Amino acid sequence: MADIRPFPAFRPASGQADKVASPPYDVLSSDEAREMAAENPVSFLHVVKAEIDLAPADAGDSEKVYARSAANFQNMVTDGVMVQDTVPAFYIYRLTMGDHRQFGLAVGCSVDEYVEGSIKKHEFTRRDKEDDRARHMEVLGINAGPVLFTHRSNDAVRALVGGISGAREPDVDFTADDGIVHAVWVVSDEEDIAAIQEAFADIEAIYVADGHHRTASAHRVRDIMRDRNPNHTGDEAYNFFLAVVFQEDELKLMGYHRVVADLNGLSNEDFLAKAGEIFDIAPTDQPEPEGHRQWGMFLDGQWYRLTARDGSFPADDPVKGLDAAILQDLLLAPVLGIGDPRKDPRIDFIGGSRGSAELERRCGLDMKVAFAFAPASVDQIMDVADADAVMPPKSTWFEPKLRSGLLVRGLND
Repeated sequence: MADIRPFPAFRPASGQADKVASPPYDVLSSDEAREMAAENPVSFLHVVKAEIDLAPADAGDSEKVYARSAANFQNMVTDGVMVQDTVPAFYIYRLTMGDHRQFGLAVGCSVDEYVEGSIKKHEFTRRDKEDDRARHMEVLGINAGPVLFTHRSNDAVRALVGGISGAREPDVDFTADDGIVHAVWVVSDEEDIAAIQEAFADIEAIYVADGHHRTASAHRVRDIMRDRNPNHTGDEAYNFFLAVVFQEDELKLMGYHRVVADLNGLSNEDFLAKAGEIFDIAPTDQPEPEGHRQWGMFLDGQWYRLTARDGSFPADDPVKGLDAAILQDLLLAPVLGIGDPRKDPRIDFIGGSRGSAELERRCGLDMKVAFAFAPASVDQIMDVADADAVMPPKSTWFEPKLRSGLLVRGLND
């Protein structure tokens, strides 16, 4: 059973959504965010990456950054840039990227269900990143950006979302500077809210697709606020956190590619020979692999197609049979010496939206060899989560991205 709650969102004032809504905090460097927000004083980057508003001497002081984030958000509320809805609601959130369109529901998800395991995860989290997001959440008293969740297809939820969104124009509709179209419908009718909650009650599990650190941080902040509240009941706003939940077949994944700085002391010829002992390998003019258990490899100006051989990996293992695990276990670790891709500075990761041209560019700049991946599937993510296992790092890249600042959820009643 999925326990979801409506909430009165803080939203950009009429006509301000395209100016306020920003990319998530973790897809931009501070320098990129500073440049993007330089001519836009109402960009939500001033809230999620407030170091851009501080002098260099203060930008590295986390507590000063959190305090500036809180002040910037409060100023946006005081100035009427962000306005809180007067009644709790669910919010239909539609994303359109070219021919791809996906509908999700912005809801409050239960921290208890995350703790108990009916909200399932598939990644490890890092303590330092949890610390950062939890403190940011605690100081500001809001969920500044939504996490991306998914669930197995549910006809009742699909019919409700389609019926409500199809009956009227969206309350918010704009095209962001990257060409992604964002639309939001406010669902505040009590009968609609009850019907959506009833439909979600039949959903056995919700899966974290993107946002493991924000989800884990919401758990930590809940515990902090619970312990401070002698009258805690379990229904307070801090017991829930902001997520946009999509049907499994609505989501779009892209490959999450790798680039490596050197060949671990091997010449090009020796490396190709070793790779050929492990994989079927052939030159190609098509960088993208045709399917799973294949990779495009760029080396010395030439693309190659790598194909894993049957029997070289445990095909029935939900983790070891993933493309990221196969390449790591058969080539990156034993041949290129990348023992822990989470920590090794010789490897970097490129989101699929940047394409093969970015892999070629990096190989001409600071890297030696690149590997293009096929997208992981939502089924693979669910299989790993259902097995209570963990996917290899940097296995999933979702597009299009949810924007921060379009829907903000308060943690105080």
